[in-house]
Amino acid sequence: MDITTTARAEASARAPRESRQSFGRTVRAYIALMKPRVLELLLVTTVPVMILAEGGLPNLWLVLATVIGGTASAGSAAAFNMYLDRDIDAHMQRTVNRPLVTGEVSPRGALVFAWTLAVGSTVWLWLTTNWLAATLSAAAIFFYVVIYTMILKRRTEQNIVWGGIAGCFPVLIGWTAVTGSLAWPPVILFVLVFLWTPPHYWPLSMKYKEEYEEVHVPMLGATRNGSQVGLQIILYAWATVACSLLLIPVADMGVVYAVSSLVFGGWFIYESHRLYNRAVRGTEARPMRVFHASITYLTLIFVAIAVDPLLPF
Repeated sequence: MDITTTARAEASARAPRESRQSFGRTVRAYIALMKPRVLELLLVTTVPVMILAEGGLPNLWLVLATVIGGTASAGSAAAFNMYLDRDIDAHMQRTVNRPLVTGEVSPRGALVFAWTLAVGSTVWLWLTTNWLAATLSAAAIFFYVVIYTMILKRRTEQNIVWGGIAGCFPVLIGWTAVTGSLAWPPVILFVLVFLWTPPHYWPLSMKYKEEYEEVHVPMLGATRNGSQVGLQIILYAWATVACSLLLIPVADMGVVYAVSSLVFGGWFIYESHRLYNRAVRGTEARPMRVFHASITYLTLIFVAIAVDPLLPF
């Protein structure tokens, strides 16, 4: 066998492998458009509310259907967001590796993907749960894409306060998927997530203050000094914990949730005060401590919401 034939054979052997690798990279790029880390947090707030609504374990098929629909819905909003923000993502360190910036996904491909997920998730939830859950899902996409990304994000430092409402919808979707209607417990949890969002996101904007300034996005952490932002974080953290306590009488929560809301809430407030105190003293604020603490806090609170109805006390 001559060199040319050998080279052709090697190239032929490599082609399927390279094709598979390319396909795998493409799949990973489209998954990245959905912001998987954000999806995890949204799902954490959906399934426990379904358990609370049922007063026990709901139908597993219903849970799976709601999770699939919610994942596609939130993924759609994230993909639209990346499509609209691809100009500023290219100039920020934390977003420079997003698939629209690297070219792994084309703008047209991202837009088609986003619309497909939006329509598909709405139809799916309508067929597998009910019309109210599907409508709320569509409303969440609209709020995140139009109200937050297109209108608020580049115009006001209160962008995440009101834009964060989009992230509150999963609790309503989870409840309505089970009951077909709304009630006070999911409304309280909606407000809880609404109040939690600013003290969760503002520390991140403090961390990337210079990058937000460079792309002219007026996140509060980029427009105010550390002590001012820290004070706002404290106020919202206290309000979040106070709201979590309202669920105890309204939803007749037990000991597990009551203790969890006090203990984990106290820790969240402590971390918020610590950030503020460091900012006032002029030392390194370490805002990412509060950012990560906020995620842990919300996760543990919703785990308690899931566990509480399953216990006899």
